[in-house]
Amino acid sequence: MMMVRKSKGLGERHQKILKFLKEYQDKNGYPPSIREIGESTDISSTSVVNYYLDQLEKRGLIERDRKISRGVRLTNQVPTGEMLRIPIMGPIAAGMPLLVPDAGTTFETENEAHAVEIARSLLSEREAGTNLFALEVDGDSMIDAMINDGDIVVMKPCIEARNGEMVAVWLPGRDETTLKYFYQEKNGYRLQPANPTMDAILIDKDEPLEIKGKVVMVIRKVESTVV
Repeated sequence: MMMVRKSKGLGERHQKILKFLKEYQDKNGYPPSIREIGESTDISSTSVVNYYLDQLEKRGLIERDRKISRGVRLTNQVPTGEMLRIPIMGPIAAGMPLLVPDAGTTFETENEAHAVEIARSLLSEREAGTNLFALEVDGDSMIDAMINDGDIVVMKPCIEARNGEMVAVWLPGRDETTLKYFYQEKNGYRLQPANPTMDAILIDKDEPLEIKGKVVMVIRKVESTVV
């Protein structure tokens, strides 16, 4: 069981954030996002969340990897640093089929441009044991979820999803691939973007829809280079 060190001089919000980090990690097996930290501690601004996280980092209570969306972790639970190599299967964009590893197989690549490495500590044990793959985001339909054009999303293969989960979907009848929040509704499905300028994609219950994977991590584009 992971324990949180206490430190003198921490304010109430600092303590709330540390408590939430511990509870979230214990429950899910991976760190929360900045937005989830804010929601759990009644902080509406992500910049304010980052301010408190910076202070906790300076005190040595947390470590941060700013290139990924769930890169906040308690320092006393960081393991040995084993790295996982995740293949980048290609872009996720309209009109392009999704190439994903088949269940039970392993996809390997020697090309550094077509793979990313992430610390095993940032994943749950279940996720680290699955055949993860990555896709490059093409477009800005998920910008309010802090996923921008050129970012890399790390996925775990799946064929089903719960409402509100972010998934990669292939629509055979439309020859279209998309990354959206998934919702099952009375007469079909709603694929919801995280961009107020874009409309949801509504799918009739009789129209074919294939869920290919769920997002478990986002790796930020840095100066036009994904690292």
